Amino acid sequence: MLSFQDISGHEQIIEHLQNAIQQNKVSHAYIFNGEKGSGKKLLATTFAKTLQCEEGGIEPCMKCKSCIQTDSMNQPDIIRVTHEKAGIMVDDIRQQINSDIEIKPYSSKYKIYIIDEAEKMNEAAQNALLKTIEEPPEYAVILLLADNAERLLPTILSRCILLNLKPVSTEQIKKHLMEKRGFTDYQAEISADFAQGNLGKAIRYAA
Repeated sequence: MLSFQDISGHEQIIEHLQNAIQQNKVSHAYIFNGEKGSGKKLLATTFAKTLQCEEGGIEPCMKCKSCIQTDSMNQPDIIRVTHEKAGIMVDDIRQQINSDIEIKPYSSKYKIYIIDEAEKMNEAAQNALLKTIEEPPEYAVILLLADNAERLLPTILSRCILLNLKPVSTEQIKKHLMEKRGFTDYQAEISADFAQGNLGKAIRYAA
């Protein structure tokens, strides 16, 4: 049940994404780059949720059918690419994106693909994705989440908007842990100090 307002930190990235929505200048491909626990999945999912919201604003309305479906992981036009092996293979990309992307959105304005651990794509998988990124249908948006974007091919990097997640301030993490997660002042302070700007790490440590 998240909106951009509920995300701690990453103000510049949120502003960039909201401006893109407001000005109708949403790119076909984004890379959310940051270490594990930095908030990539949260930002990407909230962006996808906002793009598909029936109200068409810069925050998800939280009430429409699309927002409710997104929260329950049932939005038919938000596709999460899955893979079973240690890496993402060319068949994963061909079957889950390339052969599907020409089918128009089921019920929404966009068809959004979220590729977690995108740096695990082998070269063949990246090249298969590249063809789609170069000539996507106008309704397609591809969101790559990477712990280390440098492992992606330069040709992929050059065709995506790269969003580097910066560390969240210790004070923001502490506030989040106390106000949103219900931890004590002491727990929140120790966890925030330990996390070094990584909110996901702070939440795991505090728990």
